[in-house]
Amino acid sequence: MLNRKKDKIINDPIYGFVKLDKGIITDLIDHPYFQRLRKIAQLGLSYLVYPGAHHTRFHHAIGCMHLMNKAINQIRNKGHEITEAEAEALKIVILLHDIGHGPFSHALEHSITSNIPHEHLSLLFMQRLNEQFNGKLSLTIEIFQNKYPKQFLHQLVSSQLDMDRLDYLKRDSFFTGVTEGNIGTERIINMLDVVDDKLVVEEKGIYSIEKFLIARRLMYWQVYLHKTVVSAENMLIKTLQRAKELLNDGKEVYANPYLSEFLKNNYTIIDFENNTKLLNDFAELDDFDIYSSLKYWKNNPDFVLSSLSKMILNRNLLKIKVQNTAFTASEIETEIDTVKKSYNISKQEAEYFIFSDKVSNSTYNIEKANINILMKNGDVIDITSASGQFNIDALKKTINKYFLCYPKLK
Repeated sequence: MLNRKKDKIINDPIYGFVKLDKGIITDLIDHPYFQRLRKIAQLGLSYLVYPGAHHTRFHHAIGCMHLMNKAINQIRNKGHEITEAEAEALKIVILLHDIGHGPFSHALEHSITSNIPHEHLSLLFMQRLNEQFNGKLSLTIEIFQNKYPKQFLHQLVSSQLDMDRLDYLKRDSFFTGVTEGNIGTERIINMLDVVDDKLVVEEKGIYSIEKFLIARRLMYWQVYLHKTVVSAENMLIKTLQRAKELLNDGKEVYANPYLSEFLKNNYTIIDFENNTKLLNDFAELDDFDIYSSLKYWKNNPDFVLSSLSKMILNRNLLKIKVQNTAFTASEIETEIDTVKKSYNISKQEAEYFIFSDKVSNSTYNIEKANINILMKNGDVIDITSASGQFNIDALKKTINKYFLCYPKLK
């Protein structure tokens, strides 16, 4: 019987019908590693502020691949060669770029493991899949690591104007309802070109790039670093820290075998590289494991663990003050003393409810990478020089905001 395996179609709420190439693309999407992304929220606990923000890493990855396909076609139309092998590798790498995310995406990135960025775990997943698919991801991995001779291919995956950013801004804007993030992805992609092996944007696309940069800045402060989201996600981090502490002290804390393994150990990237089983165990973790644990932990005899779990589940979040300067030690100590007395707990326990840190964002990092504009006269210049709308110092400046979380006391 003939194998009539056909391309698949997904109906995406942002782009409409998205075609999935038959063969390795659909095989990778069907793989348990990738299907797990259906159960990992794109925006962590942002749904506590924006109720529609329940979209997942799966949505985002499919959207990125769709935009990558458009970018490949556009660059080919401008007369630049992208071979079929390179095109397939590009679609695979953008499909898998976030596969290393753990539960709640960035919120718990350094809580489940010991300071391992998700990109490092994504690479390990790609290498494991490469073994399973008999070396068919070798070119994908080269592009992901920026080791492939054609530099502009990596820029499509990871740069200040990559398919990842183009999708997440438009997608997150749609699902949160924050219209300021709605960028013109079609026009930006249509303006892409390549000069001297570097990605550039044609001069007539300047205004679209300006809007893209402004949208990114607004989305960071309105969504990604919204003060209530910052409070909720830091509470979740503190909750897992408390669970780890109790387990290390020999106390009984419910967790399924996979989550328990990561709560009891501080695995590093070296551990993952040396122990092939660890990656499979990590691949069993998703948001539902955390939710399930919180439901158990709310009845734990430990006051800190049970209180934090209840507060997250019931959206009774810590209050948060935000300011442009760091909170003083005396301000923090005053709040700690108040909580100690109100809850009748130790200082060490009170510090789970009172904590201060900072959030940072810069709109455009010119030292890291450029968004280059191809002028009509053939010159290639940075967006900050090409645009009359932006002050380079304001663009480059990293904005720090300091926050203090504390409970609502009667």
